[in-house]
Amino acid sequence: MRTEESFALEGKKVWVAGHRGMAGAAIVRRLEREACEVITVGRDRVDLRRQADVEDWMAEARPDLVFVAAATVGGILANSTRPAEFLYDNLMIETNIIHGAHRAGVKKLVFMGSSCIYPRLAEQPMREDALLTGPLEPTNEWYAIAKIAGIKLCQAYRRQYGCDFISAMPTNLYGLHDNFDLQGGHVAAALLAKIHRAKVEGLPFVEMWGTGSPKREFLFADDLADGLVFLARHYSDEPHVNLGTGTEVSIRALAELIRDVVGYQGEFRFDTSKPDGSPRKLMDVSRMAAMGWNAPTDLRDGFAITYRWFLENVDRGGLRGL
Repeated sequence: MRTEESFALEGKKVWVAGHRGMAGAAIVRRLEREACEVITVGRDRVDLRRQADVEDWMAEARPDLVFVAAATVGGILANSTRPAEFLYDNLMIETNIIHGAHRAGVKKLVFMGSSCIYPRLAEQPMREDALLTGPLEPTNEWYAIAKIAGIKLCQAYRRQYGCDFISAMPTNLYGLHDNFDLQGGHVAAALLAKIHRAKVEGLPFVEMWGTGSPKREFLFADDLADGLVFLARHYSDEPHVNLGTGTEVSIRALAELIRDVVGYQGEFRFDTSKPDGSPRKLMDVSRMAAMGWNAPTDLRDGFAITYRWFLENVDRGGLRGL
């Protein structure tokens, strides 16, 4: 049974920070179904890493609700080779938006974190109270530390100033507007792009990092957006909330699913000299389920939708950017 609505979107001015990214674009699409005004601003006008830029724009725009989907993101390679960017950029973006929201009198803010905030060897499935109970996964600790700081910042502003700022922790995402770069993208998007390229070029095999044995949970970006809008409407409390599917798949099995969706006939080879990352990452989503929300999109269906979008908007027969 759904919880009672505590924040109505009707007639509200809603800022989606990071609207050009995968998560932000999905939130914008989801909000099109609501009777609210969506506002966005490009990085050509506002550098979210600069406090004055953010505060001046928010003072002018006066949003009622803010979704913090803006972030510097990437996979294992990007995290391990650009630690300063991942820590600095994300700390500045979230700090400036959260503080700016307080100064501008924003009625509600939804901060989006990541499942990488949990300890590398956290008990599975990972409950919200596992936060800060053990060491982080070294391959993405810079991003994780920034996201943990964002959670605590929302809690601090809630305690000291009474701000209705909440945090949601999504699991691994995939979908439209993802980063399909083979070097900087997350595993799902990079795998799809790599397997597609192998199909187009007639390659007999695709090489993958690690053993293929780690298990991951994947959430379709449009389901994420629906979950975030649900939380904006129905949730108002200090603890962060996990947002995922509650189901997992090995990286090898994910590759095989994507191979079927793409129609590739080759095999996979695993470079075991490369890191696997965390051995398992599954979210406990019982709190969201108890509130009345579950992710509706099947994994295969989600990747079929994503691949169609990829063909129409990224590749177009020329393997652009791959």
